[in-house]
Amino acid sequence: MTSTRSLFRRAAVVVSASAAALVLAACGGGDTTSEHDGHAAPSASASPSAPASAPAGQGQHNAADAAFAKGMIPHHRQAVEMADLAPSRARSAEVKKLAEDIRKAQDPEIRTMSGWLTSWGEQVPAEGAMDHSAHGMAGMMTAEQMDKLKNASGAAFDTAFMELMIEHHEGAVAMAKTEQAQGAFPAAKTMAEAIITSQTAEIAQMNKLLGKS
Repeated sequence: MTSTRSLFRRAAVVVSASAAALVLAACGGGDTTSEHDGHAAPSASASPSAPASAPAGQGQHNAADAAFAKGMIPHHRQAVEMADLAPSRARSAEVKKLAEDIRKAQDPEIRTMSGWLTSWGEQVPAEGAMDHSAHGMAGMMTAEQMDKLKNASGAAFDTAFMELMIEHHEGAVAMAKTEQAQGAFPAAKTMAEAIITSQTAEIAQMNKLLGKS
């Protein structure tokens, strides 16, 4: 009888110990899980913030970017105004094609830069403001030069158009180089690079047509 009780007691101790071990294991498993969750939480919260910071970086601009857009818009508008004269005045097919290329390239850029300024809370230069505010800008034509171009036709127009547009393009290239050196807005710097490439090529083309290459 005594030995039977003793066996029961030993079995109870073993069962109790096993139960305790199971409880500890369960707690330990709980701790491991909660610890894992704790580590996972920061990385999960960091994950959404990483892509969110990318557009913010793309949207950063500085005063040089705003100055570039505000200056290049009236500059481009004048180039488009000059190009619009070519279909009815130019004699050379090359000059007509060049004028069309200038208009097709610069019209969309005007719209793009106007959108940047609006999104930045900056004022878009008013139409017609170039005659008053942009006189000192590199390569801009005076009212007298524009009138002279409007009154020319045939070969005289072709020569005047190219000579004035070379000067105009050189001003734009200088402005674009300033943007590349001082700007921060990636899209503006990309546009500046495109302006430098395309207008430098057009300058070379016009010099060649003028026999100056």
